[in-house]
Amino acid sequence: MAKKICIIGVPLDLGQDRRGVDMGPSAVRVAGLQTRLEGLGFQVEDAGNVEVGFAEQKNVGDPHAKYLLEIAKSCRQQSEWVMETLEEGSMPLVLGGDHSIAVGTVSGVSGYYRKQQKRVGLIWLDAHGDFNTPAITPSGNIHGMALACLLGYGPKELTELRGFAPKVDASHTVLVGVHDLDGPEKVALRHAGVKIFTMRDIDERGMRSVVEEAIAVASNGTEGICVSLDLDFIDATHAPGVGTPVRGGATYREAHLALELLADSNSLLSLEVVEVNPVLDERNRTAELAVELILSAMGKKIL
Repeated sequence: MAKKICIIGVPLDLGQDRRGVDMGPSAVRVAGLQTRLEGLGFQVEDAGNVEVGFAEQKNVGDPHAKYLLEIAKSCRQQSEWVMETLEEGSMPLVLGGDHSIAVGTVSGVSGYYRKQQKRVGLIWLDAHGDFNTPAITPSGNIHGMALACLLGYGPKELTELRGFAPKVDASHTVLVGVHDLDGPEKVALRHAGVKIFTMRDIDERGMRSVVEEAIAVASNGTEGICVSLDLDFIDATHAPGVGTPVRGGATYREAHLALELLADSNSLLSLEVVEVNPVLDERNRTAELAVELILSAMGKKIL
């Protein structure tokens, strides 16, 4: 893992209907992210925020892919920042914003390693599958399409960002903690061949077994792993301030264990944390949890 970290904020909330996640990067920063990372021995630069539009300024466009052009524009700029970060020898730590920003993060990482003829893996920690497309979406919200876009399914403005698709292969992609899927989305995920661990798998097998297998799948034949953490992966009792809360997620300790195991693997290429919504939060506790989980992913140990 690189000893230099670059924080990139993407205060985008055009990918979903519930407002407030645009304030997520600020909330996580206020919770002491940079200082606490530096306390672990990292050299940390905060690059600021990618410029994004907001709904009151923009036309919603296609109701089956709302704000598509604006989201693609932001993701393109974000991917350039991510590539530049890697070229400078730092690890990108991306703060959202809604989960549509994953298209920008993973496109940048994948594009950087593609130039070296290398592939990347992806572990997606989320209550949702994010595998809808404009053809099957019940809402038109692009944050529910991000994973599909990265695997080459969806609007070309996102699937072909940086001029190539897919950004990751299904055989190197793992979805962990899912427990809220739309009907057609289930079919699409099965057809795509993504490795999926539901909350039932975690209940039956334990988080350690699931995450160790996820790491093995995502790192097999790749340079390393992009990790995308949606805070709704964690049960709403621990993370109330998220964009789309769902009951029955990972516990506080299960979430930490998942990130600790990822740190132990020494295979992280990038980390993004999304869907922190201070409007729905309680005294910034979800943002504080996000910082704690980032620290676990960066190698903080109990002893």
